[in-house]
Amino acid sequence: MVVNRGAILYLVRLGVDAKRGYNRMTRKSRTAAHHFKRFDRLLAAVFLAMVAIPVALALPAYQDRSAGENRSQAKAALLALAGAMEQHLALGGTYAGATEHGAPTPAAPSSALFPREALSNRAAHYELTIESADAKGYVLQARPITGSRQEDDGVLRLNHLGQKSWDRNNDGAIVWAEQTWDA
Repeated sequence: MVVNRGAILYLVRLGVDAKRGYNRMTRKSRTAAHHFKRFDRLLAAVFLAMVAIPVALALPAYQDRSAGENRSQAKAALLALAGAMEQHLALGGTYAGATEHGAPTPAAPSSALFPREALSNRAAHYELTIESADAKGYVLQARPITGSRQEDDGVLRLNHLGQKSWDRNNDGAIVWAEQTWDA
């Protein structure tokens, strides 16, 4: 077997015993390794801070944006349900009876008329209901589903005149400032 003397000398200089194959570190090299490990930990902490701070700042903005997108999808679903209600009026001469199995209001819309939930990214965040419906008008509602991200977002409403309201504080009462869907 041919042994390269230069390689062995290099390994000995590094503190590796070529015969035994383990590290034969001197006290000086152990101290240097300890300082290097401490430097690695400091470097890891700095890197973690560099990643964590922007994430901590961006996360609330992302959550607000996704809540707004879910709310927009619920608004679109309410408008689509309003269109379905107008179609129901054209066919039957009344808004009444548009609920599931003709149930009294408030109730879910008939699945033949319109799907019950406004879907967002394959997960339902709002439940659509017909709050009232008679021969002359209706009130539609999108209520956040309990346990979803939108739970504390408040109820969206739309009536047959196109009047919109959003109970932002979720107290059940619509004040003047809440008679719009705008934030």
